[in-house]
Amino acid sequence: MQDICNQDVLIYRFLPHGSRKVEDCNPLRNPAESDKKIKMICHDQETLDSRFYYSKIVDKHFELPGVPYPILNVLFKPSPVYYDHVLLLHSEMNSKDVAWFEQRGSVAVYWWSHALIARDWFRYANVDPILTKSTVPKKDFLIYNRAWSGLREYRIKFTDLIVTNNLQTHCQMTFNPIDDGIHWHDHVFENSSFIPSCANLDEYFQISTVDSTASADYNSSDYGQTAIEVVLETVFDDTKWHLTEKTLRPIACGQPFILVGTPGSLQYLKRYGFQTFSEHIDESYDSILDPVQRLNAVIKLMQSIAELSNKEKQKLFVSLHSVCEHNKQRFFSDEFFNQITEEFLTNFEHAFLWIQETDSHQYYERDFLRIQSVKQAFAV
Repeated sequence: MQDICNQDVLIYRFLPHGSRKVEDCNPLRNPAESDKKIKMICHDQETLDSRFYYSKIVDKHFELPGVPYPILNVLFKPSPVYYDHVLLLHSEMNSKDVAWFEQRGSVAVYWWSHALIARDWFRYANVDPILTKSTVPKKDFLIYNRAWSGLREYRIKFTDLIVTNNLQTHCQMTFNPIDDGIHWHDHVFENSSFIPSCANLDEYFQISTVDSTASADYNSSDYGQTAIEVVLETVFDDTKWHLTEKTLRPIACGQPFILVGTPGSLQYLKRYGFQTFSEHIDESYDSILDPVQRLNAVIKLMQSIAELSNKEKQKLFVSLHSVCEHNKQRFFSDEFFNQITEEFLTNFEHAFLWIQETDSHQYYERDFLRIQSVKQAFAV
């Protein structure tokens, strides 16, 4: 990213990758004599959470003087503010959180970072001979269901629906009774409609033994012995489109999928040249706004597939294959890579030039001393 920007920009990124902690956001290169560079905060792997970062300001008892003061500069690396705005690199569309930051001095730059991350992580899938072998699936559905805390609480309800509809025997699926140090019985649901009816969910599934780093890999045997992956995305109960490597893994492995994400996620995929399976299965779930109704629609689709005879299933799986082949070729193509990078460059250059051409530097001198006090506040 630094190499292709070719601009006078100081990039801040989170290390370790995936962190959201303000203390983990540091400059990619030496920031010496960089006060007058435009800054870009890369929050492009995790989902944006305006409430999370606003609480950081509240905790420090610090009130913003007004809009459009660049809140990101206060949050991450307080320093003299030469430009009135800070670039915010993110990976989500149709997002209220992006709008929140834009109202507070940020200029949003969108790109689908997970697309290039996944191309790197799953690159061996393009030549993996195991994935090309034709075997009879042992299970209809492959479901990775490791974590359920935070944004993923809907997965508890999904697991509940799997059990109450007696689909567990058709699924290769796990469920962990404890996530982030909390037992699922003790989880306080932000959305009460996700509260399950079954009290013994963990008795139906094995516990996942992998950690979060498993996202950077794929299991050939899992795909070899299952027919369709049901992708449980990170973001579900929201309006934003934020698709991660979870969605791109079955594409890289040539596997059909059902996408459990926010409404319109399949349409988002089509923006990038991918095909979905609407000619063969009912994908109307993708347009349902209510999250529980959307989950029920996914379960209904899974039931319709599970109830097919073996011969009918085989016919369906064969019909899905051409779509999988198209998607896999698209994913590993130069055209897809170029689409992602060119989209980033277009969005970046537009935002960068806008700041250069419209900026007043109104905060630079006036707020120098005040920002020093902010530094001290965040150091406490």
